[in-house]
Amino acid sequence: MLQVHDTSGGHKVDLGGLPFHTVKGWGIARCSARENCANLSLHRALPKPCHLDRSSSRRETSVFVFASRYPDPSGSGLLPVMKRKGALAPGVCIRLLATLASICILLPLAGCHHKPPQVAHQPPPPTTRRQPPTITPAPPPTGPTFDDTSGPPVYTETGLASWYGPSFNHRAAADGTVYDQDGMTAAHRTLPMGSTVRVTNLTTGQQVYVRITDRGPFVKGRILDLSAGAAKAVGLYRMGVGRVRIEAFAHTSADPPGRWCVQTGPFTKEHDARDLKSALIDRYRGARVAEFQGPTGFWVRIDPVDHARSDALAIQDWIGDPDPNAAPYLVRID
Repeated sequence: MLQVHDTSGGHKVDLGGLPFHTVKGWGIARCSARENCANLSLHRALPKPCHLDRSSSRRETSVFVFASRYPDPSGSGLLPVMKRKGALAPGVCIRLLATLASICILLPLAGCHHKPPQVAHQPPPPTTRRQPPTITPAPPPTGPTFDDTSGPPVYTETGLASWYGPSFNHRAAADGTVYDQDGMTAAHRTLPMGSTVRVTNLTTGQQVYVRITDRGPFVKGRILDLSAGAAKAVGLYRMGVGRVRIEAFAHTSADPPGRWCVQTGPFTKEHDARDLKSALIDRYRGARVAEFQGPTGFWVRIDPVDHARSDALAIQDWIGDPDPNAAPYLVRID
């Protein structure tokens, strides 16, 4: 509660518990005509060092009373009394006006300042490590056409596998046998014909043993083409394409080094395949170069003179990437 003292008469005026704010040492008390402000509504009731401001005669007009809260050099605790009764010093009035102007400017700015909305931070869900699938071992293959699988595999590869069926069913495979889509066979580009391979579906853990009887797949990123029957046995039939691990076992071959060629394609336009064929004929004299059409497009095959693997690798490197959809594939013939 602010109390204002009069230095001349020694009495005080109680501002009735009005809100009081301090701005640079000046007290501002505010009341309305509807409030209990009897002592403030009469100028006579105010001590001389105070100033009563009536900005309007309307009943809702607020009344402001200004009084210093800091003692002056005389120790009276009030504003200096001027010779003219009821007046304030000119310097004081200037400071009062400056203070009021500052308040009028700062209050709207303060009211327009809004705190940014607080957004609750949601922590990311804990990462769960996918456990590897439980491997379901396939029973060892039986029959004279499969290799011995009791020993460790001699070749391992991991990648994508697919399957092929109806359009090739009952047609000649690369090893000369008739392809049976329900048999346990597969196509691979470089393993010796007749090799026994254990295929593990890395998604489901299922396993199956197959024999390599064909060449392929001639699709970028794929390493194995299963028969429809093998795809069903390993849980890949409905998936279409899945990640697998293949393990090949020792296989007795009449030609251990193998005979090799390079097959490039598929080209969507026949003239592109013919251009590559002409370039290969000019560069590799004596090599056999053939251009043919397949279900997926046009292909070019080149057989080095000696069918050596090193020569085939050099040709594959020279061809590079002739077309966005075509690629040179290293293929073992036998």
